Amino acid sequence: MRGITGSPELGSVIVGVDGSEPARRAALWAAAEAARRGSTLRIVHATDTDSRVLYLSVENIERVRRAGHELLRETAAAITELHSDLHVTTEFSGGAAVPSLRRTAGPRGTVVVGNRGLGGFKNLLLGSVGLKVAAEATTPVVIVRGTDEGTERGVVLAAVRDEHDAECARYAACEAEIHKASLRLLHVWSILGSAGLAVTMLDDVEEIVGEHVHHLIAVTDRIRDEFPDLNVQAEAEKSLNVAGVLVEASRHADLLVMGGRRTPGYIGPTLGRATHSLLHHAHCPVQLIPRHGSGQGSDS
Repeated sequence: MRGITGSPELGSVIVGVDGSEPARRAALWAAAEAARRGSTLRIVHATDTDSRVLYLSVENIERVRRAGHELLRETAAAITELHSDLHVTTEFSGGAAVPSLRRTAGPRGTVVVGNRGLGGFKNLLLGSVGLKVAAEATTPVVIVRGTDEGTERGVVLAAVRDEHDAECARYAACEAEIHKASLRLLHVWSILGSAGLAVTMLDDVEEIVGEHVHHLIAVTDRIRDEFPDLNVQAEAEKSLNVAGVLVEASRHADLLVMGGRRTPGYIGPTLGRATHSLLHHAHCPVQLIPRHGSGQGSDS
């Protein structure tokens, strides 16, 4: 990755597999991403048998262990066949999936998971592991969705709320470069989120519009300055349904990059409303870049 001051370094790629079809698609996407980055792909299978050792027989634990190692072997072989030059490692864990993935990712790795797993209900839009990984993330996380068509659109989409999303936009710019794609910065805002339910005067509305455009221009100028060779497009859109606009825009993107929101007022890790909706309904893989410090907040 080009050594631009302030630009993020895209690290290794970690993918969780459990034998499900969404996990298989996630592994294929992760392999292609690792190949684009020129980094290592780490395949992780976690069984959570350590916490159940008192309830499972030795025979059952051994059966699960053998099946897990076979899954890792088969997955690595399939990926190596597609990407012969890719460095692939496998890790079997008797612990729970979320901490196992986070441990393997370390401080800079990108964790990739499918939108559903073997557990839970088939109609569940996002599996519990994916939701927990996203909510507790301290490093980038990708939820792989919408890859069935296999058509590349040549666009990386970044959701920009304000200047605090500059780091998110930088990640999106790096992804656009390695994808050989253009970057679309999209700022969507709701007049109700800015002014409440009360009817406002026209001057107030124009002032609010100007403030939102200012946020987008500030981020766009920084990205164009740091990535002069990248085709960057910036758009601001007003809607009563912020998540709906982003979901629709994801139809025309290969990857949606957004800051991981944390809803204030709740105890423990959680996700903002728009973030949650995107993880459930986006038409392309969604990459969450965790926000740290005062930049966190709800996503109106």
